[in-house]
Parts: sequence; structure tokens; C-alpha cells
Amino acid sequence: MSNPASGLPVGRGLLFLIVAGAAWGTAGAAASLVYRVSDLGPVALSFWRCAGGFVLLLLARSLSRRTPVRAEPWRRKALRAGATGLSLAVFQTAYFAAVQATGLAVATVVTLGAGPVLIALGARLTMGERLGAGGTVAVVGALAGLAVLVLGGGGAEVRSSGVGWAVLAAVGYAVLTLLTRWWGREGATDAFGTSVRAFGVTTLCLLPFALAEGLLSHTSAGAGLWFLGLLVYVAAVPTALAYGLYFAGAAVVRSATVSVIMLLEPVSAAVLAVTLLGERLTAATVVGTLLMLGAVAGLAVAETRGAGKGAGESTEGVRVFG
Repeated sequence: MSNPASGLPVGRGLLFLIVAGAAWGTAGAAASLVYRVSDLGPVALSFWRCAGGFVLLLLARSLSRRTPVRAEPWRRKALRAGATGLSLAVFQTAYFAAVQATGLAVATVVTLGAGPVLIALGARLTMGERLGAGGTVAVVGALAGLAVLVLGGGGAEVRSSGVGWAVLAAVGYAVLTLLTRWWGREGATDAFGTSVRAFGVTTLCLLPFALAEGLLSHTSAGAGLWFLGLLVYVAAVPTALAYGLYFAGAAVVRSATVSVIMLLEPVSAAVLAVTLLGERLTAATVVGTLLMLGAVAGLAVAETRGAGKGAGESTEGVRVFG
């Protein structure tokens, strides 16, 4: 089943999101390695990530054959680019700050655990989707998981400042997802164009703050090429590739389903944190993680069941479920 507004089959949209989620899971690990070999700060890292992604997306757009899309007034394009770019800037920078403050595993789990809860609440307020009893239980479970992570971490494994940055990143992620889905329902699904404009705005927003923090980095001896390679990887795979696929997939797939698929990110990030970076998961971190992921899974099941009752219906004349 495809979304007639975009022409993208829902199955392909799901595949795009799976690849994007797996790619996103490597961004935090790469950021942790950048912090180990250099003194680059989270804002500067986010700037270089977005600037590099912007250049790569422009290059890819110039080399690819353009797919016809519905023409839009320039003011609407500017509004969408500004809103998407700002939310993306908050998401990226706050997430990297959380990784620096409290480690990859906790930062990613909090961000991707709180994000779907905020998405559900936002969808209820903006698109009339009911949260329901299952959704309420999920919200309580997610808050309990956050409390366990913050209060029971012990030592340097979990820092409240890092959790705060992760929650802020979750807010940016939720806004980004809701905007993408809302505009996708209207048929505005030029994923390439959305990605290019969003990263252009994000790069401009981050530039003054990155200059204040320190745009250039000093690396340890012999780590210069390693540092540059990490920056190129962050700009290419979890940015240009992943976000291009994300914007395309999230426009045609339900927000609840997007949230479930994006659980690939904290899972892969946690595996990389333990196996590659040597981070240790405490009992409180494991319990908090399970509570949050369980809450997200319960929320997704509740919303999917509710949506299944109207799977054969259309929204504004557009069938959106496959």
C-alpha cells in the first residue's frame, strides 16, 4: 500500500526508517570517539555534522534525477525549513551534549525513550489522536524509568545534567517527527528538498554558537586523520543518508510506528557503548532502560490497536495505512 500524496509505498517507507534508525545508532558512538581524540565541543560537533550533511545532500541532489513533486509557495517552504531546521538544531546539539555529560547509552535511551511519549502527547493535541488508558500507563512508565535513571545511577554513570540535555533532545526529536508527519499528510513529501533546506537552516543557527564554543579542534598526537575520518562519517552516514531516508519514511508512516522503529537506535547505541566504548551499565541503568523501552512498546501497541480499527479509513481522502 502506498500513500497517494507522495507515491512512496508504505513498505519502502518502513525500510527507509529501519536503515535510518540503525545509522542513527552509530552517531553517538562516533561522537564519543571524537571527544576522546579532540577537545571539540558538542555545539561545534553538531555544526560540522550538519554543515557536512548539507554539502553532501546538495551534491547528491545535483547528481540525482529530480522526482516531480507538488509545487509550493516559497513562504511555505521557508516556514517549513525554519521550523524543521530549528527543531533539528535542538535535537542534534542537546543529544551530543547529553552524550558528553552522561555517556552514550544513557543519553540515547533517555532521548529515544522520552521522545515517543512526547510524540504521543503532541499528536493528541495537534492531530486529535487519543492517548487512551494504555498510553497513560506508558507515560507513567517512561517517567518512572527517567526517575530510576536519575536517582539510582550512582556515581558517574548517570548525571542529571546529561539526562536534562537528553530530555531536551527528545523535545526536538518529537517536534521534528510531528512536523514531518503533519506535512506528509498534506502531501508535502519532497524528502530531498526538506533535508537540504532543514540542514541549511540548522547550520546557520548553530554557526554563531559554534564560533563562541570553538569551531576548530586540537587533537592528540597522531589523531588528526582519525578525527577527520570521524567527522566525515558523522556527516555522511547518520546525517545525510539517515535523515534523507527518515524524512521520506516518516512522511508516510504513522508516528507510533516511527517511534517503534526508532528503538533500533538506542539498542544499537547501547551495544556499541558496551562493546566498543567500554561503558558499564549499572543495575539502575538497566532497570530504567527496561522501564522506558517497555513504556514505549506499550504506547506503540496501544496506538497501533487504536489505528487498526480505522485502517481502512482515509484521512482527508488519503489512505495512510498499509
